[in-house]
Amino acid sequence: MLNGTTFDHLDPLLQHKLRLGACVLLSRNDALSFTNLKSSLGATDGNLGAQLTKLQDKGYLSMKKEFIDRKPVTWYSLTSTGHKALNVHLDALQAVLDARSE
Repeated sequence: MLNGTTFDHLDPLLQHKLRLGACVLLSRNDALSFTNLKSSLGATDGNLGAQLTKLQDKGYLSMKKEFIDRKPVTWYSLTSTGHKALNVHLDALQAVLDARSE
């Protein structure tokens, strides 16, 4: 049965498709580069950068910069806070879907 508390568990930060997509991709990988995320999500540099910053500011992502063959590479990883938030959000979405078929 769907109730108001189900919707309370939806994370407003994860309701944006790029933020949700980035978290889902990162939940399946230890780390992904900015370039890989950009390609996988079909995002522009500016939009993806802004969305990843929002996730970082909330503590959902960690970032590491390094140079590979003299080129800067930025790596992102989902933190334990990010994993927990994603799981709660996905469970709430699943509850909404389950209630639809009742």
